[in-house]
Amino acid sequence: MTVKTNKFVEELRNESATALNERLVAAKKELFNLRFQNATNQLDNTSRIKEVRKEIARIQTIITEQAKAAK
Repeated sequence: MTVKTNKFVEELRNESATALNERLVAAKKELFNLRFQNATNQLDNTSRIKEVRKEIARIQTIITEQAKAAK
């Protein structure tokens, strides 16, 4: 992981469950919009799709970690 990624993950770990869920919803909306733009050939930076998918996975991982720690 890069330094940027580490900072992003640390930022996620310090957030509440509701804030994480809000970020997850926003990231999923962004992914939907990126896929839609890609399908209509309006997307310039296709690598952003991969970045957003990884962000979603990281957010979901932190949510799972927090849920397991709460038990």
